[in-house]
Amino acid sequence: MLGIRQLRDVPVPMRDGLLLAANVYLPDREGRYPVIMAFTSFGKDRMWGPHDPLWGVAYEPWSATLTATTSFEAEDPEFWVRNGYALVLVDPRGFGHSPGRRVAAESAGGTAVGVVRDGLWARDMYDAIQWAGQQPWSNGHVGLSGVSILGFSQWRVAAMAPPHLKAICPWEAMTDVYRDVMYPGGIPETRFTRRGYRGPEPSPAWPAPEHEEPPTPLPMEEDDFLARITVPALICGTWADHGAHTRGSFRAFRKIRSAHKWLYTHGRQKWATFYTVEAMASRLLFFDCFLKGTDRRILEIPPVRLEVREDLHRFSVRYERDFPVPGTVYRPLYLAGNGTLQPDRPTEETEVTYEAASGYARFDHRFERDTEVVGYMKLRLWASPRDADDMDLFVTVRKLDRDGQEVWFDSDLAPERWPVALGWLRLSCRELDPEKSTPWEPYLKSVVEGGSKVTPGTIVDCEIPILPSATLFRAGEVLRLEISGRYRNGEDPGIFMDYRETVNRGRHSLYLGGKWDSYLLVPITREA
Repeated sequence: MLGIRQLRDVPVPMRDGLLLAANVYLPDREGRYPVIMAFTSFGKDRMWGPHDPLWGVAYEPWSATLTATTSFEAEDPEFWVRNGYALVLVDPRGFGHSPGRRVAAESAGGTAVGVVRDGLWARDMYDAIQWAGQQPWSNGHVGLSGVSILGFSQWRVAAMAPPHLKAICPWEAMTDVYRDVMYPGGIPETRFTRRGYRGPEPSPAWPAPEHEEPPTPLPMEEDDFLARITVPALICGTWADHGAHTRGSFRAFRKIRSAHKWLYTHGRQKWATFYTVEAMASRLLFFDCFLKGTDRRILEIPPVRLEVREDLHRFSVRYERDFPVPGTVYRPLYLAGNGTLQPDRPTEETEVTYEAASGYARFDHRFERDTEVVGYMKLRLWASPRDADDMDLFVTVRKLDRDGQEVWFDSDLAPERWPVALGWLRLSCRELDPEKSTPWEPYLKSVVEGGSKVTPGTIVDCEIPILPSATLFRAGEVLRLEISGRYRNGEDPGIFMDYRETVNRGRHSLYLGGKWDSYLLVPITREA
């Protein structure tokens, strides 16, 4: 590449004597440069191409993914090197060209659980960061950046505060694999998480030491490791990745203790957005401040880039001081027996029953004026599994135009066929953690173990978290709430997620009005 030096399979020493393999991209002139680093389970030498999901969909014509040097979900070497950075992409222990045991992949639940919950990459990432900060081509300032596993691997090492780590950019990065992906609301995901992905077969560039001592598991809850993070952070959160990275990204922004932190929100496709000119320019502004110290303009930008969707192609952007947006009004809309959502609790008590395998309950609210719905929604519900001792509830929030046609949004999970927001709950997992819950975000005590079954026909109350979203409803448009025993009410689930192992059988009954205060809590940020 003109103007760029490529160093392949550079040995990076770990404290137990093992050497990880890294690709290093440098300007072709001598100097000391800030470093952007990522660890990737996909293989540092696996470049973007037609074999990747959604290749070529919705990218800008000049997208970095069209270059031959950009690894899957990683930063583009040409962009960063030409802007005066060194880019280091590392194969973790036992992956790609790095020798050693794949300790992360040995965790119960696979690599993602090993990386996030057990922190099994953190020690090696710490050593790699310290190594990079001391190289003759480094200015001593290291940042982390990347999508998905290149993003969520950053949390645990940032909590360890390596001295040379000066900034992180987790771009769409879960914080609890169980809550975010494997068991949202306690319901097991049965497609994406069952693939058993371990990355490409390793082909080590050199042997491991005779007495390898890989990291050992250090399980930690998300709020505990997030609270230890104080390094400057630019976090991307999306309205379009429910069931993957949405929940964790927004929780991380709220829970890390960094004095300087930003949240870049969007409602479009994950990879296409990462490589847009605006997103890359935002990351450049961030790293120029904290790795180079040459541009402080980002310090004048409010922390939250808020992208509010109107339809598949139209959205607006503004900046806010925090998220949830300050001044948000949380308005309950009560479920009524006539199929509406209304501001006052109905006086008449109603029972709505549907077949769990094929039916649903539907409730509509028509807005009288232009209204922004931005933030966390919550569904408070009185429900009963009539013929079983448990039930799985899938919640879908949709937007309809004035003519009653659904308005779709974009997502890599279901391209151009994404609703407003989703929520999940297995009724036996309904117990909340009172210390972590808020009035607008119920936090389930557990999504994997334990739980409280119910006697068939018993009516119990529950609160269902609905993941963050940002949508503009024009006057006359409709917010539709669907409650079903099937994911997205039985629609084609898309190319990634599905939920086929439910506990549902027989009938589900919902109870509305009177003493049954079933309602949807809606976050209103603006009204015309």
